[in-house]
Amino acid sequence: MPVLSEVIAALDALWPPERAEQWDAVGTVCGDPGSPVGRVLFAVDPVQEVVEEAVGLGADLIVAHHPLYLRGTTTVSAATFKGRAVHTLIKNDIALHIAHTNADRADPGVSDALAGALDLRVTGPLVPDPADPAGCRGLGRICELDPPLPLAEFAERAAKRLPSTAQGIRVAGDPQQVIRTVAVCGGSGDSLFAEVRAAGVDAYVTADLRHHPASEAREQSPLALVDAAHWATEWPWCEQAAAQLDEISDRNGWGLRTHVSRIVTDPWTAHAASARPNPSHPS
Repeated sequence: MPVLSEVIAALDALWPPERAEQWDAVGTVCGDPGSPVGRVLFAVDPVQEVVEEAVGLGADLIVAHHPLYLRGTTTVSAATFKGRAVHTLIKNDIALHIAHTNADRADPGVSDALAGALDLRVTGPLVPDPADPAGCRGLGRICELDPPLPLAEFAERAAKRLPSTAQGIRVAGDPQQVIRTVAVCGGSGDSLFAEVRAAGVDAYVTADLRHHPASEAREQSPLALVDAAHWATEWPWCEQAAAQLDEISDRNGWGLRTHVSRIVTDPWTAHAASARPNPSHPS
């Protein structure tokens, strides 16, 4: 059985912390480097419900995508919800490690997992990492859809292949538009519209699209938009990451057991379809 420092070294090789954005907070939040690790739980959000799941599993380590403390803190008091999570982790000798934008930029990374979930063939990064001479790393992915599908059918595929959330899938564009090429970005992606337009793709799959950026993107090009819940676009990475650690464990004879949390930590819990008729045009 490996100790935490050995497992963290393997994770840092997959997702080097120096490749994270400067504003990000990645790496190990808590944990004893010398503690043995036998079970690892992967999750998007290190919230209390996931921490309690780790306790129930007897996990020694949680690997989460989203940081627990992104903007720093002056307290880990259990009176706060984040402090309570830290207290629960330490009391149960569970470590917490974060791979966020360093996992976004990796090869394979978060957007590769999203593309795989949608059965898209990745042809390259949307925003290449200039430090990667192979041209494989970077933010987002450019993909091909084979065979091409009408936008409505492609959106239905996304609804079936991604985890179910209250939001479901929002679509902007002609339902009959034929989709051949797709850009994907797991998580919030409306900051990349310029790169998506430059790529000349037919559709863009991402999350958290806001009114003004989406409206402007639609006005500037026939780009179709497929907007899923943030959590749903990043959850496929958990399965991909667990498989990567399984491979490392097998190679090293560690005998680790990995688990993927299926707790839906998307904050939205219900969806009510609009029932009021649209305003009529004045005669």
